[in-house]
Amino acid sequence: MARRIPDKDIAAIRERARIEEVVGEYVALKPGGVDSLKGLSPFKDEKTPSFHVRPQHGYYHCFSTGEGGDVYSFLMKMEHITFVEAVEQLADRIGYQINYEGSDSGSDGPDRGARARIIAANAAAQKFYAEQLGSEEAQVARDFLARKGFDRAAAEAFGCGYAPSGWDTMTQALRRQGFSFEDLEAAKLSRKSSRGTYIDWFHRRILWPIRNSAAEVVGFGARKLFDDDQMGKYMNTSDSLVYKKSQVLFGIDLARKEIAKQRQAVVVEGYTDVMAMHAAGIKTAVATCGTAFGPEHMTLLRRLLLDDSHFRGQIIYTFDGDEAGKKAAMRAFAGDQQFAGKSFVAIAPGGMDPNDLRQNSGDAALRDLIASRVPMFEFAIRTMLENHDLDTAEGRVDALRETVPVVGQIQDAALRDDYARQLAGWVGWDDPGQVLRRVREESRKPRSAQGARPQRRMRTVSDDGGGRAPEGNAAPRMLLPDRRDPSLWPQREALKAAVQEPALAGPLFDSLPAETFRHPAYRALAEAMANAGGTAQGKSGVDWIDSIVNAMSPSAAAQGLRSLVGELATEEIPASQDRLPMFVEGVIARVQETWVSQQIAVLRGTVQRMNPQTEPDDYAAAFGDLIALESYRRGLLERASGATQDMA
Repeated sequence: MARRIPDKDIAAIRERARIEEVVGEYVALKPGGVDSLKGLSPFKDEKTPSFHVRPQHGYYHCFSTGEGGDVYSFLMKMEHITFVEAVEQLADRIGYQINYEGSDSGSDGPDRGARARIIAANAAAQKFYAEQLGSEEAQVARDFLARKGFDRAAAEAFGCGYAPSGWDTMTQALRRQGFSFEDLEAAKLSRKSSRGTYIDWFHRRILWPIRNSAAEVVGFGARKLFDDDQMGKYMNTSDSLVYKKSQVLFGIDLARKEIAKQRQAVVVEGYTDVMAMHAAGIKTAVATCGTAFGPEHMTLLRRLLLDDSHFRGQIIYTFDGDEAGKKAAMRAFAGDQQFAGKSFVAIAPGGMDPNDLRQNSGDAALRDLIASRVPMFEFAIRTMLENHDLDTAEGRVDALRETVPVVGQIQDAALRDDYARQLAGWVGWDDPGQVLRRVREESRKPRSAQGARPQRRMRTVSDDGGGRAPEGNAAPRMLLPDRRDPSLWPQREALKAAVQEPALAGPLFDSLPAETFRHPAYRALAEAMANAGGTAQGKSGVDWIDSIVNAMSPSAAAQGLRSLVGELATEEIPASQDRLPMFVEGVIARVQETWVSQQIAVLRGTVQRMNPQTEPDDYAAAFGDLIALESYRRGLLERASGATQDMA
């Protein structure tokens, strides 16, 4: 019989695994109001935070993409895992023992999901390799670390290990721990030989475990130690379910908190360079894993740096001082303007890498290297100028021909003009104004399609950040109401209160007919809440949100309404805690008053069309209803204005 996780365990794990702590492993969060944290979206590249977390409600919502949900859905989205795997991963995180149901066997452990098994295998392999580093055979690996200036404590801090010489030593060790060949192959720890047997992926090499932001081992980097090793100098784990070299940074698990704290990330090129930087007190250092620094690495760092209009993070590239290092820096420059913060380059003298510099000149030399960084734009331009003979008129003209288009690409107009003036000085051009004019002309040239600014799109329920038009035979999407529409403000706040504070909204909200909500999306959401049992059903937080979502119809519009629920669940209610009950009552009264006013207008027209002489009874009844509604409306206005006069 298949195992299943009891609902009570799912609820208990979700409650104990604080959503803000889990999200915080991926996103730098800052206060955004009462019970609200915000940060840059982990789902898309952006400059202004649109990602909100409500810790007390256990819910998140991304206003850029429309993604939202609880801690389980967040992990499923980030790690590309199933619901069961997300539950198991969080259970492991908080030390919760799941009591599986429906098992015919008496074994304690479940048949864990594929991702969980790979992570477990990697953790076991890292422990095995670390133990092997102390073996007699691994003396050459220990000598390597010693030559690089690292002691045992440094090796342990980074989890360094050694892959022994036997063809299947590690494979058999993990097999004895219960891992299958299929698990080890999926983790890229073992592979099939030409004879069909399974052998170790790494042999006779020093290894560094590569961890993600959550400190899980997702792969390994290995360096050769022996001259007869015919493979490349460095080997990395091949891409797997949990490891994508374009999405991981070595040392991010150790540097993550300092990067968020200092608003700075130092990017180096090698594993020992990261170790050297950390040993010198530069705790924000990370490195790519066998690939160039790319857009996905940039996105990962930006989420930690929280780069927006209020905080300016710095990325400092520390490349080797040789020609290869300069080329790497120029590649980084090509994508630099995707990052809104300041980017710098620090290159050690004499072609040394950071670890060599530390060994030759000490820890202070690395700190001085970072302190002497130069802006990325300046470095790129000066690097181009090195290719020209600026002592000749021909060389100066050629230099300007190459560099003016580059300066013209700088998107910040003030910064662009400043670099234009500096360029004139660097080249030795006697008319800075002429260089400035040429740069401005270059900046006005049409950009490539890739750099063109996207057209504004109609906002729909399915796409909060600017929706897509229906494709093919897709059903048309319901328009999403404008959050800033003052005429809809009371309706939005009332719905928000019903989602976030159902106990306060209570019967007062449930008494509102769906027709009270004039916008189709709001009306559909009110109907879904009624179908879920109303605010009086006793649920709150994620359970209540799940009930609302489950009560929606499976139509395309309902799919989009999930995004609207996420918005309302995470937007801040504009009232302090002590004013919250009065505010909730006030906005609901305001919605009622609007509805009653519409009924009064209809009834007044009916009364005006009636003849009191020929229809005395009907006229008297209608007139009495009108008087009663007017009185009711005045009471609602009093309640609404008393509670929301400073909120409207």
